[in-house]
Amino acid sequence: MMKNFQELSFNFLFKVSHQPVLLRDLLEANILFNEGMLIDPAKLNFRFKTFNAYVYYGILCVLILLPLLALTHYFFTKLDFHISIISAVFVTSCIFIGYDLFKIYVRKNISKKLIQRAWKNHFPCFAYEKYSKIVEEIYKQALKDEIPKANLENYVLEKIVHSK
Repeated sequence: MMKNFQELSFNFLFKVSHQPVLLRDLLEANILFNEGMLIDPAKLNFRFKTFNAYVYYGILCVLILLPLLALTHYFFTKLDFHISIISAVFVTSCIFIGYDLFKIYVRKNISKKLIQRAWKNHFPCFAYEKYSKIVEEIYKQALKDEIPKANLENYVLEKIVHSK
């Protein structure tokens, strides 16, 4: 049930290309993801649907804030209307700040999902959870050694096998 909702949400919020992720892009995305950085959507072949994100976040805010507003409005106005005004300003700022946090959260989730999907394509015999850090180190070494793009896949696979 939750996986279906998450899949539906991702399909609503993102446009994902059917083109496979290139090995070099996967390796770069893996490094950035492991370091906790945001990944360029073009590397993983996805695009953020901005209007749909506003709609989704708006519905989420309405579902959460409307019941809270109904519960607290009466008490704040009876207590002091200044508290009601200050709380409205606070909630409004939280909504705008929350949208940026929401975008970062869903973007990290889709990035992880797409990295794992591409990982199954390029490294089907090596589990992502176990080998992502190992491959990160191997790719960093390949960059230092200036391994050409044509030999990169063989280099990485050979190093993974020898690291076992």
